[in-house]
Amino acid sequence: MGFEALLGNETLRGRLTAAAAQGRLSHCYTLCGPEGSGRRTLARLLAAAMQCTGDPVPCGVCPGCRKVLSGLHPDVITCVDEKHKLFGVDAARSVSADAILKPNEGRGKVYIFPQELNPAAQNALLKLIEEPPPYAAFLFLVQSADRLLPTVRSRCQELRLSPLDGPTLARALRERCPGRTEGEYQAALRQSGGWLGQALDALEAARLTERAAAFAKAYGEQDAPALLELLAGMEKLSRDDFCAELAVWRQLLHDALRCQAGLPGSEQASVIAKSRGGAALAGAMDTLAKACDYAQSNVGVGHLCGALRSLI
Repeated sequence: MGFEALLGNETLRGRLTAAAAQGRLSHCYTLCGPEGSGRRTLARLLAAAMQCTGDPVPCGVCPGCRKVLSGLHPDVITCVDEKHKLFGVDAARSVSADAILKPNEGRGKVYIFPQELNPAAQNALLKLIEEPPPYAAFLFLVQSADRLLPTVRSRCQELRLSPLDGPTLARALRERCPGRTEGEYQAALRQSGGWLGQALDALEAARLTERAAAFAKAYGEQDAPALLELLAGMEKLSRDDFCAELAVWRQLLHDALRCQAGLPGSEQASVIAKSRGGAALAGAMDTLAKACDYAQSNVGVGHLCGALRSLI
């Protein structure tokens, strides 16, 4: 298995393969890249390598690897502060307290930080990563190493992920999501920036919900009664579900604008593009965005559904 599960990034994979084979993996890494770049995949592979008892490292089949890759290893800890947007100092102190305890069953303990840390939390962890227990390792997932304090960054090895080349990305997208239209694939690839995770998210967003399909039909055909009926059925949605639905509608209208520019898109987007002008589409997207903002500011969903009748 090795690090081949990480697509692309041949130089980075070679570097880690050599370090793992020689038993020279670092105790502290920063995994740098945007959302969807493969940071979580790389973190799982590194954690597996640190628990692996097979060959090559990670072998993917030994008990340690299997538990890590299935998310069940007791000594691989994902550190998330659910009370705060940023990982806070109290959560960091809890990690330091836990690190004193020896591993339950693995070769070591691996702490994965998928959440950005605030400066106080970084300072609280500084002594731990500077003088860690011999069995502890730390993986910080960040968009850029600059998001870490220089004192923390200097104690980590930086692993910077790279976008995938076009053929590799297209092949991976088709393998993971077979059966989509060529227009859907191409639209997802354009929006991805070379990152597989972002391409998968774009492709998933293109799969319309039942409500979104009804909206596409009503809006494209300028069918006011159908839109009113659809909105009436949404008045009891939670704010989160309401905003999630509107996000899909906005993406649909965005794709319609792209169709007007001659780019491929879904069948529903193409229909809307033929029946609505660019100014109308842009105005509707703005209306949907404002409705979501109002919902997050505690305006009732029922009132907003009434206001959205202005779309037609």
